[in-house]
Amino acid sequence: MKNQVETIVIGAGCAGLTAALQAHEIGKEVMILEKMPRIGGNSMRASSGMNAAETDLQLKNGIIDSSEQFYNETFQAGGKMNDPQLLQYFTTHTNGAIEWLKQYDVDLGDLTTLGGMSLARTHRPTDTSPIGAYLVKKLAAAVENAGIEIRTDCKVTDLQRTATGFQLTVIQNGAQIHLECRKVILATGGFGASKELIKRYAPQYANFKTTNQDGATGDGLKLAQNLGAQLVQLNLVQIHPTVQQDNPHTYLIGETVRGEGAILVNNAGKRFVNELDTRKKVSNAIIAQLTGHAYLILDQKVFQRVKALGFYQSVGLVEQADTLAELADQINVDPHQFDETVTEWNAAVENQKDAQFGRHTGMRTLDAAPFYAIHVAPAVHYTMGGIHIDKETRVLDENGNVIPGLFAAGEVAGGLHGNNRVGGNSIAETIVFGRQAGIQSSKD
Repeated sequence: MKNQVETIVIGAGCAGLTAALQAHEIGKEVMILEKMPRIGGNSMRASSGMNAAETDLQLKNGIIDSSEQFYNETFQAGGKMNDPQLLQYFTTHTNGAIEWLKQYDVDLGDLTTLGGMSLARTHRPTDTSPIGAYLVKKLAAAVENAGIEIRTDCKVTDLQRTATGFQLTVIQNGAQIHLECRKVILATGGFGASKELIKRYAPQYANFKTTNQDGATGDGLKLAQNLGAQLVQLNLVQIHPTVQQDNPHTYLIGETVRGEGAILVNNAGKRFVNELDTRKKVSNAIIAQLTGHAYLILDQKVFQRVKALGFYQSVGLVEQADTLAELADQINVDPHQFDETVTEWNAAVENQKDAQFGRHTGMRTLDAAPFYAIHVAPAVHYTMGGIHIDKETRVLDENGNVIPGLFAAGEVAGGLHGNNRVGGNSIAETIVFGRQAGIQSSKD
């Protein structure tokens, strides 16, 4: 078994798979290490789509977008705390990322709108299936076809500099081994599943449930910090507003459901927020309700536009009824108030004016039976902070100097999203900066 290679990628989510593929395309020898038994990481749980601007698909749908508008809306949504250089690179390279994916048989032929965006910018699989598992499957097939070695059950416990690059101490299937390489790309994800780190950096969410897979424990942060890397904005933790958590297993109900027309009502059966405002604002609005939870309300038209809803229904998360009155009874809200709320919403859609909350995207009448409800509340979802990188994904130390040979991409890196990540930007980030890490690490 080979223990010396040119480039090692730590983490096999979309960022890691992309980085490895891009480096391989340039002619570099790459190995991927994944600590979990299976690849995919949090990318497997991404459901909504991939944001991109100035794409052919947008134009075919009559949507004239610009990377500048994409930049401005993301900057605004992030509380203007986004790293401007990272954001500039990101918003001008999403179209290239969409084009790059096509060679690997990735078909993102459908568009939707998510919170914090003024128009349809979220590209998703043509059959509307959740993007995460779809992308991981396609990228993993490409990695296999390229002959890139992936080792699962491989936890990197230590990363040290050597005269020629790096030495990694790895626990592989319970045994300790050492690997050597010239370049390292950290693509280990965030720390949303680490109770310890959430408690340390965002104690207000210490008792919240999480949407993260078990492996999202911030390993890459520790490896980078031991090499002198600077960590930034670790207190900026995002909670996702619509998470079904009545069972031991939490289920993130993707933003696409609202993007396709669903509304939110409280225990009184009333709307209380622009459902497609930023995640931060929608989450805070739900928390402010008397019960701290809400119901997503949708009809058959929305149900047919979001393939994931069939899965949510199959695992018992969805209430269904033939009439609004029956649905109100099932979720125990006032039927008259509930009916009035839906009637007002339908009128707002017809007039293209939501006088109550100013929503102007994802507006569809809810009038096609059967009707559906999903009980939701906020949960820890994403960690915006992480390793300080520049736009070339090079890891920076406390003085802003580049740490030679060390790169980071995806959720492990901080600074791109500011204080609120826009839905659809994380998958785009994994491809844009995964590619960038693969490119820059290939320089001699």
